[in-house]
Amino acid sequence: MKQILLKFQQEESNNNSITQYYQQMEFFHDAKAVRMRNAHEKYLMADEDEETVTQERNGSDKRARWTVEPVRGSFEVIRLKSCYGSYLTASNERFLLGATGRKVVLSKPSGLESSVEWEPVREGSKVKLKTRHGRFLRANGGLPPWRNSVTHNSHQSSNSSLWDVDVIEILVETTSPALALATTPPQHMRLSSPPMSKTTSEKSVEELANSQPKSEGWNS
Repeated sequence: MKQILLKFQQEESNNNSITQYYQQMEFFHDAKAVRMRNAHEKYLMADEDEETVTQERNGSDKRARWTVEPVRGSFEVIRLKSCYGSYLTASNERFLLGATGRKVVLSKPSGLESSVEWEPVREGSKVKLKTRHGRFLRANGGLPPWRNSVTHNSHQSSNSSLWDVDVIEILVETTSPALALATTPPQHMRLSSPPMSKTTSEKSVEELANSQPKSEGWNS
């Protein structure tokens, strides 16, 4: 009986992990390119200097286009590549002396760096992008120099960290092993049946338990 309960608890845990994966990656799973729109109705934009990240209202500009790249070996993290071939990067440089926000820039890392990796975190119909260090992509408002700037901050409660994702190009079906490895949940998280509700799990446990032969010393 104990083994049966453990088995179903493990399956339910796996189902919850799968559900969370698809909720987090729903905005990017089939996307080849996206636009990111913030609470100020402005778009995440690669500046023409090919170093600065800013926000502007013209979403049709090519600089508002970000190519989605899955990170090999991690099914819940992505990279966003600008039209200049550089990546959205969470730098360690403070935006202003004494301020908690740090600069978000464009970079072309020579190797694999966590600073260009972002984890989507779903918030209703919107998404937050979280760095490997738990900070969030933020579109700043207000007066200069904050106006139109983009930073990453430890605070996540502000609407300035919420983004709408507009998919502008769909990923074509591919059999690439590298892509499959990067975007498919690990084997232990893949099940043939859809996630079961708690009620269904409990019923299944009860049915299996009742189907087991009772020993003479088993009190009913």
